[in-house]
Amino acid sequence: MSDIRVVIVDDQMMVREGFTVLLNAMPGIEVVGEAVDGRQAVARVAELSPDVVLMDIRMPEMNGIEATREIVAADAEAKVLVLTTFDLDEYVYQALRAGASGFLLKDASASELAHGVRVVAAGEALLAPTVTRRLITEFSQLAVAPKTPVLARIGDLTERETEVLVLVAQGLSNAEIAAHLVVAESTVKTHVSRVLVKLGLRDRTQAAVFAYEARLVTPG
Repeated sequence: MSDIRVVIVDDQMMVREGFTVLLNAMPGIEVVGEAVDGRQAVARVAELSPDVVLMDIRMPEMNGIEATREIVAADAEAKVLVLTTFDLDEYVYQALRAGASGFLLKDASASELAHGVRVVAAGEALLAPTVTRRLITEFSQLAVAPKTPVLARIGDLTERETEVLVLVAQGLSNAEIAAHLVVAESTVKTHVSRVLVKLGLRDRTQAAVFAYEARLVTPG
């Protein structure tokens, strides 16, 4: 299996160099490029096609939210892992809505950083950590009441698919959902795939944000 190719985006050289050293020391991960701001990040990602982008939020020229939106718009398969100094950061929620697959605090350990990269590269979402659920809960309250089109999209789901969507939003893995519903994990994967297709969502993170904004999950 080839290494997971990573591009690191941060306007601080020490942060970029530190993450590069940490990740290159991890088996199966290779840092293939760096960018100093969002605009350069968009260009570097287009050039290098990395598996995962580690994206800072606050940067000059173009911030991480705008860069994430452009990267995801150009490549629906792109996986962005947002980096932030603060665990409750309104901009992180905006980045998740823009298409990021999850986020990590900048003071994460080497093992946490590597784990985050591997999880996102595998197509999962970093929803399990309590801090991530707290973030989504906190800032989903900023969203307006569900609009008719959103409610109509929910109506396309079966009762079981809606149940699976709620459990995804609560941060449960496929294995945990399977145990909760007493079904095979493969069945859960099928339900999750159908939910994403029916709702026009790209991944589990987008599904979780949708569930909160549609008020399928009660904040708090």
